[in-house]
Amino acid sequence: MDPFGWLEWFDARDYEIARQVLQRGVGALAVVAFLSTLNQFRPLLGEHGLLPVPELLRLAPRLRGPSLFRWGYSDRRLVGLAVTGLVLAASVVLGLPQLGPPWLPMLVFLALWIGYLSIVNVGQTFYGFGWEMLLCEALFTVAFLGSEQVPPPLTIIVAVWWLVFRLEFGAGMIKIRGGREWRDLTALMYHHETQPMPNPLSRQAHLLPRWFHRGEVLGNHFAQLVVPFLLFVPGPVGSAAAAIVILTQLWLVITGNFAWLNWITIVLAASAITDSAWHWLIPAIPTDLGTDAATTPIWWFVIVAAVTVLLLVLSVRPLQNLFSQRQLMNASFNRWMLVNAYGAFGTVTKRRIEYVIEGTLGEFPGDPDTEWREYGFKGKPGDVRAVPRQWAPYHLRLDWLMWFLPLGRRWEPWLEMLLLRLLEADAPTLRLLADDPFDGTPPRWVRVHAYHYRFATHAEFRETRQRWIRTFQREIVPPAGLR
Repeated sequence: MDPFGWLEWFDARDYEIARQVLQRGVGALAVVAFLSTLNQFRPLLGEHGLLPVPELLRLAPRLRGPSLFRWGYSDRRLVGLAVTGLVLAASVVLGLPQLGPPWLPMLVFLALWIGYLSIVNVGQTFYGFGWEMLLCEALFTVAFLGSEQVPPPLTIIVAVWWLVFRLEFGAGMIKIRGGREWRDLTALMYHHETQPMPNPLSRQAHLLPRWFHRGEVLGNHFAQLVVPFLLFVPGPVGSAAAAIVILTQLWLVITGNFAWLNWITIVLAASAITDSAWHWLIPAIPTDLGTDAATTPIWWFVIVAAVTVLLLVLSVRPLQNLFSQRQLMNASFNRWMLVNAYGAFGTVTKRRIEYVIEGTLGEFPGDPDTEWREYGFKGKPGDVRAVPRQWAPYHLRLDWLMWFLPLGRRWEPWLEMLLLRLLEADAPTLRLLADDPFDGTPPRWVRVHAYHYRFATHAEFRETRQRWIRTFQREIVPPAGLR
């Protein structure tokens, strides 16, 4: 029953596939996020972690946002929250809550949002990445897409377009206002080599001709500064704009490891592709997928309308930020991480400096005959012959922060604790690494050296079989022991 004649307009019946992709896709990435937390949170931030949450709660009278751990943290509670998140996220991937009334997937996604928000707000620097707040915002927004019993609500679909707009256009503006390399079209001549965590194809991408890299930058500017506006044009134009965003993100997926940033952008951009466009691409897909659902009930309309108004109100500052000369990147304007500002790589690093941690069993670290062995990380470059692995959308938090070290302060509290844990041969910490050169035996000394890394040319690779050429730069941390 539609006494006001509003609900037919409110129903986005040509976006049923978009809803399925959004709910299941965001749910799948929530599985990855909670799995990453289950595997890494305790050695990084747990009771005996590098930056223990209990210490944060003792020192910080007010967290940056709400958290279930505000009333006390324990590793057992963390595991319970992560496992619960995994189960709930897996349920929406399977489509189980979507079979019930519209309030059921809403409650599941809101529980996921509160759970992950609780983790991020005590995660300190290890959870200080833009895609953490992006996942939080996505979990909240898709919570109001309803179930298969009602059509997708148009205002929430448009809210997702607005999220993609801020994500893409914000990143584009950050680049235009950032380093000169984005304006003279040279940024991608460096980026594939200096990005935080290269993947198996990053070297091949880096060695492509210079004209190709200039074309990459031009394509990036078009995809981020022009295409986002077209997302708001319903029908074929919006579908084509979404396809461009997805294709550019796929290029980033096959040439780098950016956790779930590119994957979630792909999922969110798919919200602008209509069922009609999917039918045009794959004729076997019917065009009437969303026609069987009943008209939206008034009570559900009221809930979604209220959320829409909330998102509109919260959009004022992010909109101002997009056109501000002092544009903020990866910033939240409220404690709930809703309607945030996004952006990345406003400047591109020209030289890759890696901090290499070494240890020795020798008693005298200054002896020239002392044998130093290198600790191997899972994702960050180390062994010059090793092929970088594909890790995304999984997030290796310690590896990412090791990349940031040479770009800012050379010393961080967590680095000191990491060296201490290596001297203790702490098993949970060692499981964060790919290789313990001492097989669980505590070293007597550890040290940190800085090296310049660059990709080997084709000729250098044929001669040395090395994928990286590295040059010693300086000693960052001299030999240190437990004594």
